[in-house]
Amino acid sequence: MLTISDKEFKQLTDYIKVNYGIYLKDEKKALLTGRLHNVLTEKNFMSFTDYFNYIITDKTGDAVITLIDKITTNHTFFMREADHFNFFRDKVLPYLATTSKDKDLRIWSAGCSSGEEPYTLAMIIDEFLGLDKKWWDAKILATDISSKVLDIALKGVYNNEGIAIIPASWKVNYFEKLNDGKSVLTNKIRNEVIFRKFNLMMEAFPFKRKFHTIFCRNVMIYFDNETKMKLVKKFYALTEPGGYLFIGHSESLNRNDTEFKYIMPAVYRKET
Repeated sequence: MLTISDKEFKQLTDYIKVNYGIYLKDEKKALLTGRLHNVLTEKNFMSFTDYFNYIITDKTGDAVITLIDKITTNHTFFMREADHFNFFRDKVLPYLATTSKDKDLRIWSAGCSSGEEPYTLAMIIDEFLGLDKKWWDAKILATDISSKVLDIALKGVYNNEGIAIIPASWKVNYFEKLNDGKSVLTNKIRNEVIFRKFNLMMEAFPFKRKFHTIFCRNVMIYFDNETKMKLVKKFYALTEPGGYLFIGHSESLNRNDTEFKYIMPAVYRKET
């Protein structure tokens, strides 16, 4: 296996941090080498310097896509951190339903991975609004930096074991069984989620309207504190007054560093 020098490791990790916010500490050197070994072998690179030069000169974007897919862990599942979804259903939606003048819900799943989070939100919204849903614009924006997971999310196909945890009524109303131990979400739900590739490290976000709720869970664990707080400030600016930010349970915000008000573990609010 090719080894990576300290200089090469710093060169590559600095590039990753500056462009994608992902902070890889020195102890991640073996992990990085292992995950990229096959890429270097397949491309016949003799060193990590050659690989880095390939990344920064590749005009197709494929090299960077492969790099990000290799170094990120896109582990998620339906109803992950279920108390968040219960809070969204029991507290956030009733509030938004009574305060939205235009019957317009703007929800952003940032770091959506393979789609389980935004699809869960779509099912919750559909069930909550019921017959009134036809009067609402309740589409969810779901973004991720990884093309690989977005391709999975777009298909809306999941193993039956993966959907075992969701309510029985959802399996009946929102899924169709396939013949290979898998199920596919109905178009009714899939059409409610708009998937886009998006880099949270962009200097300026292109959104014209603010969001009522932002889910960015288990994403900022990859960032150092400076990068995290810079992103949280952007989220705050993009959140409607009274809106909510959900982060992962393994993450936290220093209350002295953010204008968001702490509500419960990993749930924050922009006060009106």
